[in-house]
Amino acid sequence: MTYHRVLLKLSGEALMGNLGYGIDPKVVADIAQEISDVVRLGTQIAIVVGGGNIFRGVKAAAAGMDRATADYVGMIATVMNAMTLQDALEQIEIPTRVLTAIAMQEVAEPYIRRRAMRHLEKGRVVIFGAGSGNPFFTTDTAAALRAAEINAEVVFKATKVDGVYDSDPHINPNARRYRSLNYGHVLTHDLRVMDGTAIALCKENNIPIVVFDLSVNGNIIRAVKGEPVGTIVGGFCEVSGGQRKYAKDHGVNHAIV
Repeated sequence: MTYHRVLLKLSGEALMGNLGYGIDPKVVADIAQEISDVVRLGTQIAIVVGGGNIFRGVKAAAAGMDRATADYVGMIATVMNAMTLQDALEQIEIPTRVLTAIAMQEVAEPYIRRRAMRHLEKGRVVIFGAGSGNPFFTTDTAAALRAAEINAEVVFKATKVDGVYDSDPHINPNARRYRSLNYGHVLTHDLRVMDGTAIALCKENNIPIVVFDLSVNGNIIRAVKGEPVGTIVGGFCEVSGGQRKYAKDHGVNHAIV
């Protein structure tokens, strides 16, 4: 099964590569190439980018900066990333539009739902910048919100890990990776796939989330084709190599650890 319309969530850190800060042009070019493969497949793709490679509002607030102001600065950082990715895509002749939740008419279009959907229908890549435009909300929540608004079939969260684990694999060498999870299990066990608000939005709107490793070449196109990559949230729950018992989510039985 190949998805028709998807939303890809890219963290700012994903654009950083092995650098300690900023944007690695080669990494961005590689991501753009993978996105172009999705476009040529005929799938409509929208993207939400984070800004943590440039500025993290939560850390700035912890250091004494006003939280709302810090979040707005973080939103501006996401627009920098969005414009960089747009340029990389247009370098390889993929038509792209950046739509921002905060008006920046000199450099991007304002976010208008119907306009975003029209761009997608015309085969353009749509990149959403400035999060949801509201402080105190993460770009993960913005991704879930935009996915619901544009009727995306799935949210892809491209990260630096190959899925969701029952504990931190960097700390626990025996951590087991889930093949699939239900929303309730994620929330109950605080598995930090995305923040709670984002998970709740996806659950309410029946939007599955696929978490996978962005650094593995071809993972985006595999996910779009419905091939098993990483961890899927929203179906039944199963952990690699583990025994299962059953719990209910949305009235359907799901296997969990």
